Amino acid sequence: MRKLKNSELDRLSVDAFKEAKKTPIIIILDNIRSLNNIGSVFRTSDAFLVEKIYLCGITATPPHKDIHKTALGSTDTVDWEYVENTIDLVKKLKTEGVRICSIEQAENATMLDTFLPKTNTKYALVFGNEVKGVAQDIVSISDVVIEIPQFGTKHSLNISVSCGVVVWDVFSKLQQL
Repeated sequence: MRKLKNSELDRLSVDAFKEAKKTPIIIILDNIRSLNNIGSVFRTSDAFLVEKIYLCGITATPPHKDIHKTALGSTDTVDWEYVENTIDLVKKLKTEGVRICSIEQAENATMLDTFLPKTNTKYALVFGNEVKGVAQDIVSISDVVIEIPQFGTKHSLNISVSCGVVVWDVFSKLQQL
């Protein structure tokens, strides 16, 4: 078995990416501190043709060298917007028919492995602060809270890892619909 060269991976150009049909997933970053985490979310979003990223509250925005270090150019492909107030954004998206999914540990949360997305539905996945998680006011108005099952001693996963796990899972389930 031989590793493939980047030139053999048949990836989209920036222009082709912008024209490609996007996955009906929006990502909302609610007060993310780490610029490396933000960059990683951009890179994951590029990989799975995420429609848009909203950067909220204290979440930094491109251009920034620490975001660029992990985003590797995906800030130029994935559509993004800064919105100061996460709750206002969530309320607006809800009026547009977007299903709000907070990624959090909460009472009556739906485990990711049992979450089943629906056809013709757009999903906003909300990822929260590295210490405090998704703000309670956002959790309270979410359509669903999705929890990643975990079995070790730690209470949570890094936000960039959580994003990769959840986006891959939802993307793959949407492809089967």
